[in-house]
Amino acid sequence: MGDGVERRTFLKTGLAVAAGTAAAELATRAEAALPRTAPAARVASIAPRPLSPATTPDPGHQQPLPAGGRTVERPMHGLPEVVEPTGAPADDEVAYLTYDIDLQIARHTPVTGVEAHMLAFNGAVPGPTIRVMENDWVKVRFKNRTELMHTIHWHGLDVPYTMDGVPWVTQDPVRPGQTFVYRFQARPAGTRFYHCHFGTLLHMQSGMHGAFIVEKPDDPIRRRFPYTRDYTLILESWDLNFMRSELNAMLRRMKERMLLMKIGKLDAETQGVFKTHEQFERALESGYIPPYTTQRVAGEGRAGLDFNFFGINGKCYPDTEPLLIRRDEWIRIRLINAGQLEHYMHLHGHQFYIVAEDGNDLPEPVWQNTVRVSPGKTADIVVYGDNPGYWTFHDHDTRRVTNNGIYPGGMLTVLAYEDLDGPYVPRVALDE
Repeated sequence: MGDGVERRTFLKTGLAVAAGTAAAELATRAEAALPRTAPAARVASIAPRPLSPATTPDPGHQQPLPAGGRTVERPMHGLPEVVEPTGAPADDEVAYLTYDIDLQIARHTPVTGVEAHMLAFNGAVPGPTIRVMENDWVKVRFKNRTELMHTIHWHGLDVPYTMDGVPWVTQDPVRPGQTFVYRFQARPAGTRFYHCHFGTLLHMQSGMHGAFIVEKPDDPIRRRFPYTRDYTLILESWDLNFMRSELNAMLRRMKERMLLMKIGKLDAETQGVFKTHEQFERALESGYIPPYTTQRVAGEGRAGLDFNFFGINGKCYPDTEPLLIRRDEWIRIRLINAGQLEHYMHLHGHQFYIVAEDGNDLPEPVWQNTVRVSPGKTADIVVYGDNPGYWTFHDHDTRRVTNNGIYPGGMLTVLAYEDLDGPYVPRVALDE
């Protein structure tokens, strides 16, 4: 029995290694057949709303936008206006790049004719893109202008634990009107992102996410694949009905809790936060009903999730932006899954190289035409312009290429050759 198990294990392992080796050899031969060009002096970075470092010593947050909820400029009496945790060097110890991010409820249009209130970093969905060099020191002044509580988690970055942005684990949540100062060194290099970690199911879906790109001074991927354009695509999934219902319910709950806090009567049971598990157990013995029980969920009328819109950089087809390429040009595409569903991004008319996963360079690129991007994952691919045309790039789980169940829509864009004079030009299709 033991010999049989070992033999079966060996066969499975051997076959997997052989298949992996064959795939690597195929990718290497394909790459070698492509023409080589020297890297251009500059790379055009195409990403949602690049954010520049602040030049003022005080938080320079933009003015609030008209929105569904009021904006909060100062925290409740007795709470600090600015929270600066320990765990990172002070301003006079290192040279920080300082970025200002605020949060407000804003009206967002994922596709023409559909509008939703979302939680928007700097008033937009997705939030601004932060792009720095590896080992830069970064300071982010985050102001919460909403009536809800929030944090920012730096996904894939190795930050001090006091800067990790997990409520009740590494910090208290940022209260309405407060500013929280995050400080860390940008490492490791790669495609990273940031998102809210408070009420994550609602908040992250409702727009609280943005790209954080950490570049290497001498990028080995660019040396091997001399790309001249660098695209960042954030993949999103929305249940607009859930978002509307739960955002309104969360605002009501927060107002009740803030009122109780103001009069000194906010207890652990009302807030649902206990100092220890023993305290939680004692509350249960005294009749406390947890919020996840059937009677509590029914009482609050919470909606179930049924995703009905799917986006790229905050937009659904036909409002998505095309990816532009020229003949004999290399481009890089950074895919970030900031949603809660798995996506299978397929490019027509081309093979591409997967060069990084989770922001980390692969030892060898993988030659494919469809890449799986799970929730919280990132994948970097490079594409060579060797087949002029208009080519769709979309989730191959076509349930996600819909707008409210109508195909085509959702997570779909086009790779378009700029220098093409072809016999057919794409139309805008709304219902097939």
